[in-house]
Amino acid sequence: MKPVYIFRHSPTEGAGHFATFLDRHRIAHRLVRIDAGDSVPADAGDCAGLAFMGGPMSVNDDLPWIRDELALIRDAVRHKLPVIGHCLGGQLMSKALGGSVSRNAVKEIGWGKVKVGDNAEARAWLPDTSEFLSFHWHGETFSLPAGTTPILASPYCTNQAWVMGPHLAMQCHVEMTADMIRSWCAAGADEIAAHAEQPSVQREAAMLQDLAPRLAQLHAAAEQLYSRWIVGLSRT
Repeated sequence: MKPVYIFRHSPTEGAGHFATFLDRHRIAHRLVRIDAGDSVPADAGDCAGLAFMGGPMSVNDDLPWIRDELALIRDAVRHKLPVIGHCLGGQLMSKALGGSVSRNAVKEIGWGKVKVGDNAEARAWLPDTSEFLSFHWHGETFSLPAGTTPILASPYCTNQAWVMGPHLAMQCHVEMTADMIRSWCAAGADEIAAHAEQPSVQREAAMLQDLAPRLAQLHAAAEQLYSRWIVGLSRT
């Protein structure tokens, strides 16, 4: 079986629990370090599926690798290779497939509940869950490309995730680990302070409170999503 390609766009925004899940299921994966200068493959022929992680940039920035990743996503979708996106990754998928990415009404930073949609696709991807506590860190949001079905929403961001066949695009971060949350709080201290008046933004202390049980709940939901996603991986 070919590996899953995981695209990292920032040193602190790696694969996290997603890589742990793949390792547990003995699914090979290869990290493409865009932040370290790795090139984007010309096509998706050498992988079983594609995973795109987060990053502080906007998909609307004029960066060569963004154009290359958009083309790669379209190639994977054409060849029915499953694609999964986390935050920036979900925005890349949305833009690649004809959606748009624009400023969200508010910043969404920290822990917040997401509600599972009342539709067959949502129940297929999250069969045992009606809502869960997810982690968020974004200021932009994606629209829904044609042919997609929304499966998650939050009070501060309507489009938290969509699916289309084997593909899953998320605005929220289900891949988080304790170390990632701590490093993001340290790196994003100025951003937190600048938007602390918004009810959708938590202080560092609030984000680190009850971290172990919160992560356990988050990972339980993540593994439902990831378990459904790996079913579509190319086995050739």
